[in-house]
Amino acid sequence: MNDLFKVYTVTEITRAIKDQLESRFTALEVEGEISNFRPSSTGHYYFTLKDQGAMLSAVMFKNRLGALRFIPADGKQVRVTGRLSLYEQRGSYQIICESMVQAGQGEILAMLEERKRRLALEGLFDSTGKKPIPRFPRKIGVITSPTGAALKDILRVTRRRSPGMDIVVIPAPVQGADAAPRIAAQIKAAEGVPGLELLIIGRGGGSLEDLLPFSDEEVVRAVAACPLPTISAVGHEIDSALTDYAADAAAPTPSAAAEMACPPREELALRVGETARRMEGDIRKRIEKIHLLVNRFQLREWERLFAPLRQNRMQRVDDAREDLFRGMENLIRRRRHTVEIHRAVLEAGSPDKILSRGFALLRREDSEALITQAEEAPRGTRIRAQLKSGTLTATVDDNEPKNPGKDEK
Repeated sequence: MNDLFKVYTVTEITRAIKDQLESRFTALEVEGEISNFRPSSTGHYYFTLKDQGAMLSAVMFKNRLGALRFIPADGKQVRVTGRLSLYEQRGSYQIICESMVQAGQGEILAMLEERKRRLALEGLFDSTGKKPIPRFPRKIGVITSPTGAALKDILRVTRRRSPGMDIVVIPAPVQGADAAPRIAAQIKAAEGVPGLELLIIGRGGGSLEDLLPFSDEEVVRAVAACPLPTISAVGHEIDSALTDYAADAAAPTPSAAAEMACPPREELALRVGETARRMEGDIRKRIEKIHLLVNRFQLREWERLFAPLRQNRMQRVDDAREDLFRGMENLIRRRRHTVEIHRAVLEAGSPDKILSRGFALLRREDSEALITQAEEAPRGTRIRAQLKSGTLTATVDDNEPKNPGKDEK
């Protein structure tokens, strides 16, 4: 049948239009003003985009809302990316939004993406150069506005979790034209603060333009070059800045940064207690295991195992003792023989032995001096001769000195 005369059902014509529409407009950007904004109870956003000449229904489903950097509202000029679709039940077409930014932010995002890519190529975001965040810092610095909510949140968290921590506030503007150079200068100044162990850099939430100082190239380079461990804490959960990539750690909020910097004492006490209990349990298990191994051996088994060792040691002790006794006997025998020889020599040379062979000791009677030469007792000298038994007294009648020449012949 000719299509000109074919009668279509509503469903058929609607689906034909849907197929044509969705196949042609699969990816597009649309800019307009939000109107009739109405969040649903299920979490989806329904609204209308309009300009001076027309209106377009739009929906952004719940799973895409996490990337939003602002709260949509009637009257806001936005730019959305997505695809066209036709809702068959109503016969109306709409755009399914994948992302949404405030008008004018697209250029900023493109600029930030190009800067991020360029700095990443330089290695400023490499994870290999990241410094560890100290577990228990005693002194931390905070670069932020001294009157902002971020500082109040950080002080509230640190006072609650670690009351004794020393907080050094290093003031800097966090938005505006002069914010970026001041933040970069204060990062460098923080290096000279004595005893500083950690540096938190950030601010509370704000628009994309408000957060731009923390994506400034000078600030990013200062963060990457800082010798102190750094935590970037810019905005709220959905916000991000290039300092998040350059810092050693990134926190979704200033409060979260404070929690990273100072673990609570209660938590540490729980960890210590849990570690102690775990160690005690491990020790008990080891002791029980040792008991099981030891209980496998009865006294007889121990005696059987150690008997060869004991017998061997006892035999070695006996052998050593016998060797020692034999050595001592030989030594005593040799020493005794030596003593006998010396005693015989001494006895042979003793005066009693000499006198027993008929010799006598002559002394002058007047001085008891021993006479060894004839010249010592001239004629008429009274002498006393000591024999083996008794003494004799006599007078020298003649004196014949030794003739040396006669001995030499």
